[in-house]
Amino acid sequence: MKNILKSLFILVLAILLNACHKEEDLILSMPVVQAGSLISSENLVGNVKGTMQAGKTYYFDKDITVNDGDTLLMQSGVTLIAVGDGTKDKAPQLTVHGTFISLGTKEKPNYITIQNAATYHTEASAAKYDNVFKGSWGGILASPAPVSAAKPNPKGGDVIIKWTHIEFAGAASYGNDASIYKDGDARYAIYFANIEKDFILEDSWIFGSADDGIRTVGGKIAIMRNTFELCGKAGGECFNMKSGTVGDLAYNMLIGSATNALKASNSGATTIQCNVNMYNNTMTNCGFRQTKTGRGGSINYEQGARGLIYNNLISNCRFGLRITTDADQVNIKYNNQYYYGSTSGILAQFLASDGVAKNQSADVKSATAKDKNPLFFNYNADQYDYTANPGPITASLMPAYITTVGTANFSLQANSPGHNKAKTDFTPMAVVKTTGNFGAIITPPGNDIGAFQTDGSGNQH
Repeated sequence: MKNILKSLFILVLAILLNACHKEEDLILSMPVVQAGSLISSENLVGNVKGTMQAGKTYYFDKDITVNDGDTLLMQSGVTLIAVGDGTKDKAPQLTVHGTFISLGTKEKPNYITIQNAATYHTEASAAKYDNVFKGSWGGILASPAPVSAAKPNPKGGDVIIKWTHIEFAGAASYGNDASIYKDGDARYAIYFANIEKDFILEDSWIFGSADDGIRTVGGKIAIMRNTFELCGKAGGECFNMKSGTVGDLAYNMLIGSATNALKASNSGATTIQCNVNMYNNTMTNCGFRQTKTGRGGSINYEQGARGLIYNNLISNCRFGLRITTDADQVNIKYNNQYYYGSTSGILAQFLASDGVAKNQSADVKSATAKDKNPLFFNYNADQYDYTANPGPITASLMPAYITTVGTANFSLQANSPGHNKAKTDFTPMAVVKTTGNFGAIITPPGNDIGAFQTDGSGNQH
């Protein structure tokens, strides 16, 4: 018996040691991603490259630049603070002529923000938005460097952003990048213009921009599982795509844009057609701050743009799907949208009256005001009186936008009309890299309409 017990003890010990050894190997094999030298100074100045170290805070109060051929990388848990107030000489910008990578994680997200961000978030939760929209810093501008004798053929680089908060951008331009902005124009939180390179944005937050949250003028894109909130004061989209933009946008939560949540247009001078798939996105309360007649809604395809439009949940947006007569109608396919409206006026514009989009066989939509409520898990879709205030209106009249502080939940309850109503027999374009530490994770179409899926996939916020 003693020999048997001894043998069992040795066997169990061997198993435990082997398990510990395997766990140790697993931990040791996890890569620490680094690009160039570690950046030790907390103040970034001038031309920057290298790696911002995990968990550290960095500052910049003047424009900083990633040069052609260089890479600036943020490890997880990094905070980068733009020190400024949006006035002239106090509105710093991150200019990227090379490659920019932010590798936040769910447990340790990164922040590109301002010093008084907490105060502005508190104000926003109380429906006070003046500081949210004022534009405290210039944003991220990514494009190849100007041609020069030293760089006759600049290539530029990729922008790869994961689990990162980008907040309170959009300061007016004061002679910054005259080819893009006129003096006094609000800048975008992110501007990307490189037709040969990748723009990957995953599981991140764009909050509080003075104009467009993001604008692309060419580039291969994968925009997956993000939250866009309060983009544009009286004009501007969450995401505005121009000529040369090709790729996929899916599982994004978009709330409170001034104009459209998503806009695709082939306007511009590139030789590549704007071709973007938009599927399984959720958008609500969009389009009501736009003051120009006929503008402001949810999804807009115009001026030769094409793509697939499936499985989007459009709740209380001023206009629903808008496809203009000059869009590439032959190459636009759409179905399985879910339209919800709390007023008859919103119902009348589920398909924008100045467009050519038609009702589709698998659409889900309110037949009367407040019919087929999407039944968000923790958000009252009817909290705002759009009958009394149909738009244009100021943001202060609308309900508090509280997704970024975690008190709203746009997952669908079990009896939502959106469950199992999605189209799944199509494939994302997947035009960006999808392997390695910097590759995109492209989530395929889900069974439920909208950004949140009952199987736990989709938007993770």
